[in-house]
Amino acid sequence: MSPAEAIGWIVAFVLVTITVSGVALRLRWSGPVLLVVVGGIASFIPGLPSVEVDSELVMYGLLPPLLFAAASQTFFADVRARRDSVLILSVGTVAATVVVVGLATALVLPTIGLAAAFAFAAVVAPTDTVAVTAVASRIGLPRRVTTILEGESLLNDAAALVALSSAILAMTQVLTPWSIAGDFALAVVGGTVIGVVVGWVMTQLRFRLATAVLDTSLAFVTPYLAFFGAEAMHGSGVLAVVIAGLYLGYRSPVVQSAEARTAESVNWRTVQFILENAVFLFIGMNLASIVAGAGSAGHRLWQSVLICVVILVALVVARFAFIFAIAVFFRVGPRRFRDQNVRFKNALVISVIGVRGVVTLAAVFLLPAETPNREFLQFLAFVVVVVTLLGSLALPPLIRLLHLPPPDIEQERVEWQTLMAEARAAGLARLEAAVTEADEERVVSQLRGNAALTAESIARHLETPDLDSLLESYARLRRQMIQAEWEATIHARAEGRFTEAAVIAVLRVIDAEEIALRSSAPGLDQPRSAPRQRQRRRPRGA
Repeated sequence: MSPAEAIGWIVAFVLVTITVSGVALRLRWSGPVLLVVVGGIASFIPGLPSVEVDSELVMYGLLPPLLFAAASQTFFADVRARRDSVLILSVGTVAATVVVVGLATALVLPTIGLAAAFAFAAVVAPTDTVAVTAVASRIGLPRRVTTILEGESLLNDAAALVALSSAILAMTQVLTPWSIAGDFALAVVGGTVIGVVVGWVMTQLRFRLATAVLDTSLAFVTPYLAFFGAEAMHGSGVLAVVIAGLYLGYRSPVVQSAEARTAESVNWRTVQFILENAVFLFIGMNLASIVAGAGSAGHRLWQSVLICVVILVALVVARFAFIFAIAVFFRVGPRRFRDQNVRFKNALVISVIGVRGVVTLAAVFLLPAETPNREFLQFLAFVVVVVTLLGSLALPPLIRLLHLPPPDIEQERVEWQTLMAEARAAGLARLEAAVTEADEERVVSQLRGNAALTAESIARHLETPDLDSLLESYARLRRQMIQAEWEATIHARAEGRFTEAAVIAVLRVIDAEEIALRSSAPGLDQPRSAPRQRQRRRPRGA
Protein backbone atom coordinates (compact mmCIF):
# COMPACT_ATOMS: atom_id res chain seq x y z
CA MET A 1 0.00 0.00 0.00
CA SER A 2 1.40 3.38 -1.03
CA PRO A 3 1.66 6.28 1.44
CA ALA A 4 -1.18 8.08 -0.34
CA GLU A 5 -3.44 5.03 -0.05
CA ALA A 6 -2.52 4.59 3.61
CA ILE A 7 -3.39 8.21 4.36
CA GLY A 8 -6.65 7.81 2.46
CA TRP A 9 -7.62 4.80 4.55
CA ILE A 10 -6.72 6.65 7.76
CA VAL A 11 -8.93 9.59 6.75
CA ALA A 12 -11.76 7.18 5.94
CA PHE A 13 -11.23 5.44 9.28
CA VAL A 14 -11.52 8.73 11.17
CA LEU A 15 -14.59 9.80 9.20
CA VAL A 16 -16.34 6.51 9.94
CA THR A 17 -15.44 6.87 13.61
CA ILE A 18 -16.88 10.38 13.79
CA THR A 19 -20.02 9.42 11.85
CA VAL A 20 -20.83 6.35 13.92
CA SER A 21 -20.11 8.21 17.18
CA GLY A 22 -22.37 11.07 16.07
CA VAL A 23 -25.19 8.67 15.19
CA ALA A 24 -24.84 6.93 18.57
CA LEU A 25 -24.89 10.26 20.39
CA ARG A 26 -27.96 11.45 18.51
CA LEU A 27 -29.87 8.20 19.06
CA ARG A 28 -28.66 7.89 22.69
CA TRP A 29 -27.05 4.54 21.98
CA SER A 30 -23.81 3.23 23.40
CA GLY A 31 -21.07 4.62 21.17
CA PRO A 32 -18.43 1.99 22.04
CA VAL A 33 -20.85 -0.88 21.40
CA LEU A 34 -21.99 0.53 18.05
CA LEU A 35 -18.41 1.13 16.95
CA VAL A 36 -17.41 -2.44 17.80
CA VAL A 37 -20.43 -3.77 15.89
CA VAL A 38 -19.70 -1.64 12.83
CA GLY A 39 -16.03 -2.60 12.92
CA GLY A 40 -16.89 -6.28 13.29
CA ILE A 41 -19.19 -6.17 10.26
CA ALA A 42 -16.57 -4.30 8.24
CA SER A 43 -13.93 -6.90 9.06
CA PHE A 44 -15.81 -9.50 6.99
CA ILE A 45 -16.34 -7.27 3.91
CA PRO A 46 -14.15 -8.43 1.01
CA GLY A 47 -11.80 -5.83 -0.40
CA LEU A 48 -11.22 -3.90 2.81
CA PRO A 49 -7.63 -3.98 4.03
CA SER A 50 -6.98 -6.35 6.90
CA VAL A 51 -6.27 -4.74 10.24
CA GLU A 52 -3.42 -6.11 12.28
CA VAL A 53 -2.83 -5.12 15.88
CA ASP A 54 0.58 -3.71 16.65
CA SER A 55 0.68 -4.12 20.41
CA GLU A 56 3.57 -1.68 20.82
CA LEU A 57 1.71 0.99 18.84
CA VAL A 58 -1.35 0.59 21.06
CA MET A 59 0.59 0.31 24.31
CA TYR A 60 3.18 3.01 23.70
CA GLY A 61 1.43 5.22 21.15
CA LEU A 62 -2.28 5.33 22.01
CA LEU A 63 -2.48 4.39 25.67
CA PRO A 64 -0.37 7.24 27.21
CA PRO A 65 -2.39 10.14 25.70
CA LEU A 66 -5.70 8.38 26.45
CA LEU A 67 -4.77 7.81 30.09
CA PHE A 68 -3.36 11.31 30.46
CA ALA A 69 -6.47 12.92 28.99
CA ALA A 70 -8.71 10.94 31.33
CA ALA A 71 -6.53 11.57 34.39
CA SER A 72 -6.15 15.31 33.79
CA GLN A 73 -9.93 15.69 33.61
CA THR A 74 -10.56 13.59 36.73
CA PHE A 75 -11.32 15.49 39.93
CA PHE A 76 -8.21 14.78 42.01
CA ALA A 77 -9.81 16.05 45.22
CA ASP A 78 -12.69 13.56 44.86
CA VAL A 79 -10.30 10.67 44.15
CA ARG A 80 -8.22 11.64 47.18
CA ALA A 81 -11.36 11.70 49.34
CA ARG A 82 -12.19 8.13 48.19
CA ARG A 83 -8.59 6.92 48.14
CA ASP A 84 -9.27 3.92 50.41
CA SER A 85 -11.96 2.55 48.10
CA VAL A 86 -10.00 3.39 44.96
CA LEU A 87 -6.72 1.81 46.08
CA ILE A 88 -8.34 -1.34 47.46
CA LEU A 89 -10.42 -1.85 44.32
CA SER A 90 -7.64 -1.03 41.85
CA VAL A 91 -5.29 -3.63 43.33
CA GLY A 92 -7.72 -6.07 44.94
CA THR A 93 -9.99 -6.64 41.95
CA VAL A 94 -6.97 -7.30 39.74
CA ALA A 95 -5.53 -9.80 42.24
CA ALA A 96 -8.87 -11.56 42.69
CA THR A 97 -9.45 -11.71 38.94
CA VAL A 98 -5.98 -13.08 38.22
CA VAL A 99 -6.46 -15.89 40.75
CA VAL A 100 -10.06 -16.85 39.89
CA VAL A 101 -9.89 -16.41 36.12
CA GLY A 102 -6.39 -17.92 36.00
CA LEU A 103 -7.56 -21.11 37.73
CA ALA A 104 -10.69 -21.24 35.55
CA THR A 105 -8.60 -20.83 32.40
CA ALA A 106 -6.22 -23.57 33.49
CA LEU A 107 -9.24 -25.81 34.14
CA VAL A 108 -10.81 -25.41 30.67
CA LEU A 109 -7.48 -25.11 28.78
CA PRO A 110 -5.15 -27.45 30.70
CA THR A 111 -2.65 -27.67 27.83
CA ILE A 112 -1.51 -24.03 28.12
CA GLY A 113 -0.08 -24.35 31.62
CA LEU A 114 -0.74 -22.41 34.82
CA ALA A 115 1.64 -19.53 34.01
CA ALA A 116 -0.01 -18.82 30.65
CA ALA A 117 -3.44 -19.09 32.30
CA PHE A 118 -2.47 -16.47 34.88
CA ALA A 119 -1.00 -14.30 32.10
CA PHE A 120 -4.31 -14.38 30.26
CA ALA A 121 -6.16 -13.59 33.49
CA ALA A 122 -3.94 -10.53 33.95
CA VAL A 123 -4.84 -9.47 30.41
CA VAL A 124 -8.59 -9.39 31.13
CA ALA A 125 -8.29 -8.16 34.74
CA PRO A 126 -8.20 -4.35 34.35
CA THR A 127 -11.30 -2.33 33.58
CA ASP A 128 -10.83 0.19 30.81
CA THR A 129 -10.61 3.89 31.68
CA VAL A 130 -12.04 5.02 28.34
CA ALA A 131 -14.96 2.60 28.33
CA VAL A 132 -15.81 3.12 32.02
CA THR A 133 -15.79 6.91 31.64
CA ALA A 134 -17.98 6.69 28.54
CA VAL A 135 -20.49 4.40 30.26
CA ALA A 136 -20.56 6.33 33.55
CA SER A 137 -21.09 9.70 31.85
CA ARG A 138 -23.88 8.33 29.68
CA ILE A 139 -26.07 6.88 32.42
CA GLY A 140 -25.74 9.62 35.07
CA LEU A 141 -24.34 7.79 38.09
CA PRO A 142 -23.95 9.40 41.51
CA ARG A 143 -20.70 11.39 41.75
CA ARG A 144 -19.35 9.09 44.44
CA VAL A 145 -19.78 5.98 42.29
CA THR A 146 -18.34 7.69 39.23
CA THR A 147 -15.28 8.84 41.18
CA ILE A 148 -14.57 5.33 42.49
CA LEU A 149 -15.01 3.76 39.05
CA GLU A 150 -12.78 6.27 37.28
CA GLY A 151 -10.12 6.07 40.00
CA GLU A 152 -10.12 2.27 39.92
CA SER A 153 -9.88 2.08 36.12
CA LEU A 154 -7.04 4.61 36.08
CA LEU A 155 -4.91 2.72 38.61
CA ASN A 156 -5.68 -0.95 38.01
CA ASP A 157 -3.88 -0.98 34.64
CA ALA A 158 -0.54 -0.78 36.42
CA ALA A 159 -1.34 -3.71 38.73
CA ALA A 160 -2.56 -5.83 35.81
CA LEU A 161 0.48 -5.14 33.63
CA VAL A 162 2.85 -5.99 36.49
CA ALA A 163 0.95 -9.26 37.00
CA LEU A 164 1.19 -9.93 33.25
CA SER A 165 4.95 -9.36 33.24
CA SER A 166 5.42 -11.72 36.19
CA ALA A 167 3.27 -14.41 34.55
CA ILE A 168 5.19 -14.14 31.28
CA LEU A 169 8.48 -14.51 33.15
CA ALA A 170 7.07 -17.54 34.96
CA MET A 171 6.66 -19.27 31.60
CA THR A 172 10.43 -19.50 31.21
CA GLN A 173 11.84 -19.32 34.75
CA VAL A 174 10.94 -20.00 38.35
CA LEU A 175 9.61 -17.03 40.30
CA THR A 176 9.19 -16.68 44.04
CA PRO A 177 6.54 -14.65 45.87
CA TRP A 178 9.34 -12.33 47.01
CA SER A 179 10.46 -11.59 43.45
CA ILE A 180 6.88 -10.90 42.37
CA ALA A 181 6.35 -8.57 45.35
CA GLY A 182 9.64 -6.83 44.59
CA ASP A 183 8.70 -6.27 40.94
CA PHE A 184 5.33 -4.89 42.01
CA ALA A 185 6.87 -2.55 44.59
CA LEU A 186 9.43 -1.31 42.07
CA ALA A 187 6.72 -0.69 39.47
CA VAL A 188 4.54 1.24 41.93
CA VAL A 189 7.33 3.28 43.53
CA GLY A 190 9.08 3.98 40.23
CA GLY A 191 5.86 4.94 38.45
CA THR A 192 4.73 7.19 41.30
CA VAL A 193 8.07 8.96 41.65
CA ILE A 194 8.49 9.56 37.92
CA GLY A 195 4.87 10.70 37.62
CA VAL A 196 5.28 13.25 40.41
CA VAL A 197 8.64 14.45 39.06
CA VAL A 198 7.30 14.90 35.52
CA GLY A 199 4.21 16.63 36.86
CA TRP A 200 6.25 19.01 39.01
CA VAL A 201 8.68 19.85 36.21
CA MET A 202 5.83 20.52 33.79
CA THR A 203 4.13 22.86 36.27
CA GLN A 204 7.33 24.86 36.60
CA LEU A 205 7.67 25.12 32.83
CA ARG A 206 4.02 25.97 32.31
CA PHE A 207 4.22 28.76 34.85
CA ARG A 208 6.95 30.38 32.77
CA LEU A 209 5.50 29.88 29.28
CA ALA A 210 4.18 33.01 27.64
CA THR A 211 1.69 31.63 25.14
CA ALA A 212 -1.08 29.03 25.15
CA VAL A 213 0.33 27.43 21.99
CA LEU A 214 3.61 26.56 23.71
CA ASP A 215 1.74 25.34 26.77
CA THR A 216 -0.53 23.04 24.76
CA SER A 217 2.38 21.73 22.69
CA LEU A 218 4.20 20.82 25.88
CA ALA A 219 1.10 19.05 27.18
CA PHE A 220 1.05 16.73 24.16
CA VAL A 221 4.50 15.30 24.98
CA THR A 222 3.96 15.08 28.75
CA PRO A 223 2.33 11.61 28.81
CA TYR A 224 5.16 10.17 26.73
CA LEU A 225 7.82 11.72 28.97
CA ALA A 226 6.15 10.15 32.01
CA PHE A 227 5.58 6.78 30.35
CA PHE A 228 9.03 6.23 28.86
CA GLY A 229 10.76 7.80 31.84
CA ALA A 230 9.11 5.32 34.20
CA GLU A 231 9.72 2.36 31.89
CA ALA A 232 13.41 3.26 31.72
CA MET A 233 13.53 3.09 35.53
CA HIS A 234 11.65 -0.27 35.51
CA GLY A 235 8.62 1.46 36.97
CA SER A 236 5.05 1.41 35.74
CA GLY A 237 4.68 3.76 32.78
CA VAL A 238 0.90 3.55 33.05
CA LEU A 239 0.95 4.64 36.71
CA ALA A 240 3.41 7.45 35.93
CA VAL A 241 1.09 8.84 33.24
CA VAL A 242 -1.91 8.71 35.58
CA ILE A 243 -0.05 10.40 38.44
CA ALA A 244 1.30 13.12 36.15
CA GLY A 245 -2.16 13.70 34.68
CA LEU A 246 -3.84 13.94 38.08
CA TYR A 247 -1.13 16.29 39.37
CA LEU A 248 -1.21 18.61 36.37
CA GLY A 249 -5.00 18.63 36.26
CA TYR A 250 -5.12 19.67 39.92
CA ARG A 251 -2.41 22.33 39.52
CA SER A 252 -3.73 23.68 36.24
CA PRO A 253 -5.73 26.62 37.68
CA VAL A 254 -2.63 27.83 39.53
CA VAL A 255 0.06 27.56 36.86
CA GLN A 256 -1.83 28.10 33.59
CA SER A 257 -3.43 31.18 32.11
CA ALA A 258 -7.14 31.17 31.29
CA GLU A 259 -6.33 31.02 27.59
CA ALA A 260 -3.98 28.06 28.04
CA ARG A 261 -6.49 26.14 30.19
CA THR A 262 -9.25 26.66 27.63
CA ALA A 263 -7.05 25.69 24.69
CA GLU A 264 -5.68 22.58 26.39
CA SER A 265 -9.13 21.45 27.51
CA VAL A 266 -10.54 21.69 24.00
CA ASN A 267 -7.52 20.02 22.43
CA TRP A 268 -7.47 17.09 24.86
CA ARG A 269 -11.22 16.56 24.50
CA THR A 270 -10.73 16.36 20.74
CA VAL A 271 -7.77 13.98 20.99
CA GLN A 272 -9.57 11.83 23.54
CA PHE A 273 -12.75 11.67 21.47
CA ILE A 274 -10.97 10.61 18.29
CA LEU A 275 -8.59 8.12 19.90
CA GLU A 276 -11.00 6.44 22.29
CA ASN A 277 -13.71 5.97 19.65
CA ALA A 278 -11.20 4.90 17.01
CA VAL A 279 -9.92 2.22 19.40
CA PHE A 280 -13.36 0.64 19.68
CA LEU A 281 -13.79 0.66 15.90
CA PHE A 282 -10.31 -0.82 15.69
CA ILE A 283 -11.28 -3.59 18.12
CA GLY A 284 -14.24 -4.50 15.94
CA MET A 285 -12.17 -4.55 12.76
CA ASN A 286 -9.95 -7.25 14.27
CA LEU A 287 -12.86 -9.67 14.58
CA ALA A 288 -12.35 -11.53 11.29
CA SER A 289 -8.64 -12.19 11.84
CA ILE A 290 -9.14 -13.15 15.49
CA VAL A 291 -11.95 -15.57 14.63
CA ALA A 292 -9.80 -17.12 11.89
CA GLY A 293 -6.91 -17.56 14.33
CA ALA A 294 -9.19 -19.08 16.96
CA GLY A 295 -10.55 -21.53 14.41
CA SER A 296 -7.07 -22.92 13.88
CA ALA A 297 -6.90 -23.97 17.55
CA GLY A 298 -8.93 -27.10 16.78
CA HIS A 299 -11.77 -26.53 19.27
CA ARG A 300 -15.27 -27.46 18.27
CA LEU A 301 -17.97 -24.81 18.34
CA TRP A 302 -19.62 -26.09 21.50
CA GLN A 303 -16.24 -26.34 23.21
CA SER A 304 -15.40 -22.72 22.29
CA VAL A 305 -18.77 -21.54 23.57
CA LEU A 306 -18.34 -23.46 26.82
CA ILE A 307 -14.84 -22.06 27.36
CA CYS A 308 -16.08 -18.51 26.75
CA VAL A 309 -18.94 -18.99 29.21
CA VAL A 310 -16.62 -20.36 31.91
CA ILE A 311 -14.18 -17.46 31.51
CA LEU A 312 -16.97 -14.86 31.59
CA VAL A 313 -18.61 -16.44 34.64
CA ALA A 314 -15.27 -16.54 36.46
CA LEU A 315 -14.67 -12.90 35.55
CA VAL A 316 -18.05 -11.82 36.91
CA VAL A 317 -17.83 -13.97 40.05
CA ALA A 318 -14.35 -12.68 40.91
CA ARG A 319 -15.40 -9.04 40.62
CA PHE A 320 -18.73 -9.42 42.42
CA ALA A 321 -17.30 -11.53 45.25
CA PHE A 322 -14.39 -9.20 45.94
CA ILE A 323 -16.38 -5.95 45.73
CA PHE A 324 -19.16 -7.20 48.00
CA ALA A 325 -16.61 -8.59 50.44
CA ILE A 326 -15.01 -5.14 50.57
CA ALA A 327 -18.44 -3.53 50.97
CA VAL A 328 -19.12 -5.73 53.98
CA PHE A 329 -15.70 -4.88 55.43
CA PHE A 330 -16.39 -1.16 54.99
CA ARG A 331 -19.69 -1.53 56.85
CA VAL A 332 -18.46 -3.62 59.81
CA GLY A 333 -14.73 -2.88 59.87
CA PRO A 334 -12.80 -0.10 61.64
CA ARG A 335 -14.55 3.21 62.16
CA ARG A 336 -12.43 4.88 59.48
CA PHE A 337 -14.09 2.64 56.91
CA ARG A 338 -17.57 2.63 58.47
CA ASP A 339 -17.66 6.42 58.27
CA GLN A 340 -17.57 6.21 54.47
CA ASN A 341 -21.11 4.80 54.55
CA VAL A 342 -20.72 2.30 51.72
CA ARG A 343 -24.07 1.20 50.28
CA PHE A 344 -24.70 -2.22 48.77
CA LYS A 345 -26.60 -0.58 45.89
CA ASN A 346 -23.46 1.29 44.92
CA ALA A 347 -21.40 -1.90 45.30
CA LEU A 348 -23.76 -3.68 42.89
CA VAL A 349 -23.39 -0.97 40.24
CA ILE A 350 -19.60 -0.90 40.64
CA SER A 351 -19.56 -4.67 40.24
CA VAL A 352 -21.62 -4.55 37.05
CA ILE A 353 -19.50 -1.86 35.38
CA GLY A 354 -16.51 -4.05 34.63
CA VAL A 355 -15.99 -2.94 31.04
CA ARG A 356 -12.77 -4.01 29.33
CA GLY A 357 -11.23 -2.25 26.36
CA VAL A 358 -7.98 -0.92 24.92
CA VAL A 359 -5.65 -2.20 27.66
CA THR A 360 -6.97 -5.75 27.30
CA LEU A 361 -6.68 -5.53 23.52
CA ALA A 362 -3.08 -4.34 23.69
CA ALA A 363 -2.00 -6.64 26.53
CA VAL A 364 -3.21 -9.86 24.92
CA PHE A 365 -0.86 -9.27 21.99
CA LEU A 366 2.03 -8.95 24.44
CA LEU A 367 1.78 -12.68 25.12
CA PRO A 368 4.90 -14.37 23.70
CA ALA A 369 4.59 -16.03 20.31
CA GLU A 370 5.37 -19.41 21.88
CA THR A 371 2.37 -19.17 24.26
CA PRO A 372 0.19 -22.26 23.76
CA ASN A 373 -3.15 -21.50 22.07
CA ARG A 374 -2.13 -17.84 21.72
CA GLU A 375 -4.62 -17.15 18.91
CA PHE A 376 -7.45 -18.69 20.91
CA LEU A 377 -6.52 -16.58 23.95
CA GLN A 378 -6.68 -13.50 21.72
CA PHE A 379 -10.16 -14.59 20.66
CA LEU A 380 -11.20 -15.02 24.30
CA ALA A 381 -9.91 -11.54 25.15
CA PHE A 382 -11.94 -10.11 22.25
CA VAL A 383 -15.05 -11.90 23.52
CA VAL A 384 -14.49 -10.48 27.00
CA VAL A 385 -14.21 -6.92 25.63
CA VAL A 386 -17.34 -7.20 23.49
CA VAL A 387 -19.49 -8.97 26.09
CA THR A 388 -18.59 -6.51 28.86
CA LEU A 389 -19.40 -3.64 26.52
CA LEU A 390 -22.76 -5.22 25.69
CA GLY A 391 -23.33 -5.81 29.39
CA SER A 392 -23.12 -2.07 29.99
CA LEU A 393 -26.41 -1.74 28.05
CA ALA A 394 -28.20 -3.27 31.05
CA LEU A 395 -27.05 -0.48 33.35
CA PRO A 396 -29.78 2.15 32.71
CA PRO A 397 -32.65 -0.20 33.71
CA LEU A 398 -30.56 -1.40 36.67
CA ILE A 399 -30.07 2.20 37.81
CA ARG A 400 -33.82 2.78 37.57
CA LEU A 401 -34.55 -0.46 39.42
CA LEU A 402 -32.20 0.44 42.27
CA HIS A 403 -33.51 4.03 42.39
CA LEU A 404 -30.00 5.41 42.55
CA PRO A 405 -30.00 9.19 42.71
CA PRO A 406 -28.44 11.07 39.79
CA PRO A 407 -25.75 13.68 40.46
CA ASP A 408 -27.20 16.29 42.83
CA ILE A 409 -27.28 19.22 40.43
CA GLU A 410 -29.13 21.43 42.89
CA GLN A 411 -26.51 20.85 45.59
CA GLU A 412 -23.75 21.63 43.10
CA ARG A 413 -25.65 24.75 42.10
CA VAL A 414 -25.88 25.94 45.70
CA GLU A 415 -22.19 25.27 46.24
CA TRP A 416 -21.39 27.20 43.06
CA GLN A 417 -23.48 30.13 44.22
CA THR A 418 -21.91 30.18 47.67
CA LEU A 419 -18.37 30.05 46.31
CA MET A 420 -19.15 32.63 43.64
CA ALA A 421 -20.53 34.97 46.30
CA GLU A 422 -17.28 34.66 48.24
CA ALA A 423 -15.25 35.28 45.10
CA ARG A 424 -17.31 38.35 44.17
CA ALA A 425 -16.94 39.73 47.68
CA ALA A 426 -13.16 39.33 47.45
CA GLY A 427 -13.22 41.04 44.06
CA LEU A 428 -15.18 44.01 45.39
CA ALA A 429 -12.83 44.33 48.36
CA ARG A 430 -9.81 44.30 46.04
CA LEU A 431 -11.51 46.89 43.80
CA GLU A 432 -12.00 49.30 46.70
CA ALA A 433 -8.37 48.87 47.73
CA ALA A 434 -7.04 49.33 44.19
CA VAL A 435 -9.05 52.42 43.19
CA THR A 436 -7.01 55.60 42.87
CA GLU A 437 -7.96 59.18 42.25
CA ALA A 438 -6.80 58.82 38.65
CA ASP A 439 -9.49 56.20 37.93
CA GLU A 440 -12.66 57.61 36.42
CA GLU A 441 -15.76 57.17 38.52
CA ARG A 442 -17.84 55.76 35.67
CA VAL A 443 -15.34 52.92 35.22
CA VAL A 444 -15.39 52.11 38.92
CA SER A 445 -19.20 52.32 39.02
CA GLN A 446 -19.49 49.93 36.12
CA LEU A 447 -17.25 47.39 37.84
CA ARG A 448 -19.14 47.78 41.10
CA GLY A 449 -22.45 47.39 39.32
CA ASN A 450 -21.49 44.19 37.52
CA ALA A 451 -20.19 42.58 40.70
CA ALA A 452 -23.14 43.76 42.75
CA LEU A 453 -25.59 42.37 40.19
CA THR A 454 -24.11 38.91 40.49
CA ALA A 455 -23.86 39.05 44.27
CA GLU A 456 -27.44 40.27 44.64
CA SER A 457 -28.75 37.57 42.31
CA ILE A 458 -26.87 34.87 44.22
CA ALA A 459 -28.13 36.08 47.59
CA ARG A 460 -31.68 36.28 46.29
CA HIS A 461 -31.53 32.78 44.84
CA LEU A 462 -30.17 31.29 48.06
CA GLU A 463 -33.02 32.83 50.05
CA THR A 464 -35.90 32.27 47.61
CA PRO A 465 -35.00 29.99 44.71
CA ASP A 466 -36.80 30.96 41.53
CA LEU A 467 -36.09 30.59 37.84
CA ASP A 468 -36.41 34.31 37.10
CA SER A 469 -33.44 35.47 39.14
CA LEU A 470 -31.43 38.48 38.10
CA LEU A 471 -28.52 36.34 37.02
CA GLU A 472 -30.67 34.25 34.71
CA SER A 473 -32.19 37.36 33.20
CA TYR A 474 -28.73 38.81 32.69
CA ALA A 475 -27.57 35.61 30.97
CA ARG A 476 -30.62 35.52 28.68
CA LEU A 477 -30.39 39.17 27.65
CA ARG A 478 -26.62 39.11 27.28
CA ARG A 479 -26.90 36.13 24.95
CA GLN A 480 -29.19 38.15 22.72
CA MET A 481 -26.74 41.04 22.75
CA ILE A 482 -23.85 38.73 21.86
CA GLN A 483 -25.86 37.32 18.97
CA ALA A 484 -26.48 40.85 17.64
CA GLU A 485 -22.82 41.79 18.09
CA TRP A 486 -21.76 38.69 16.17
CA GLU A 487 -24.22 39.37 13.33
CA ALA A 488 -23.08 43.00 13.06
CA THR A 489 -19.45 41.93 12.87
CA ILE A 490 -20.15 39.33 10.18
CA HIS A 491 -22.14 41.83 8.10
CA ALA A 492 -19.34 44.38 8.37
CA ARG A 493 -16.94 41.71 7.20
CA ALA A 494 -19.17 40.92 4.22
CA GLU A 495 -19.24 44.60 3.24
CA GLY A 496 -15.44 44.72 3.32
CA ARG A 497 -15.27 47.82 5.51
CA PHE A 498 -12.66 46.41 7.89
CA THR A 499 -9.52 44.35 7.59
CA GLU A 500 -9.72 40.64 8.33
CA ALA A 501 -7.35 41.08 11.29
CA ALA A 502 -9.78 43.52 12.94
CA VAL A 503 -12.76 41.22 12.30
CA ILE A 504 -11.02 38.17 13.77
CA ALA A 505 -9.89 40.14 16.83
CA VAL A 506 -13.46 41.30 17.52
CA LEU A 507 -14.87 37.81 16.99
CA ARG A 508 -12.37 36.39 19.48
CA VAL A 509 -13.57 38.83 22.15
CA ILE A 510 -17.21 37.98 21.44
CA ASP A 511 -16.51 34.26 21.44
CA ALA A 512 -14.59 34.47 24.71
CA GLU A 513 -17.52 36.18 26.44
CA GLU A 514 -19.97 33.67 24.99
CA ILE A 515 -17.86 30.78 26.31
CA ALA A 516 -17.62 32.45 29.72
CA LEU A 517 -21.38 33.01 29.78
CA ARG A 518 -22.10 29.41 28.75
CA SER A 519 -19.92 28.00 31.55
CA SER A 520 -20.86 30.63 34.14
CA ALA A 521 -22.88 28.23 36.29
CA PRO A 522 -24.24 24.71 36.28
CA GLY A 523 -27.54 24.89 34.46
CA LEU A 524 -27.94 28.68 34.75
CA ASP A 525 -27.05 29.49 31.17
CA GLN A 526 -29.14 26.79 29.52
CA PRO A 527 -32.94 26.41 29.51
CA ARG A 528 -34.43 23.08 30.46
CA SER A 529 -34.92 22.17 26.83
CA ALA A 530 -31.84 21.93 24.65
CA PRO A 531 -31.33 25.28 22.90
CA ARG A 532 -30.65 25.62 19.24
CA GLN A 533 -27.04 26.39 18.59
CA ARG A 534 -26.15 29.73 17.17
CA GLN A 535 -26.13 29.41 13.40
CA ARG A 536 -22.86 30.79 12.12
CA ARG A 537 -23.82 31.23 8.51
CA ARG A 538 -21.86 33.62 6.42
CA PRO A 539 -24.13 36.28 4.86
CA ARG A 540 -24.14 36.64 1.14
CA GLY A 541 -21.02 38.28 -0.15
CA ALA A 542 -18.96 37.33 2.89
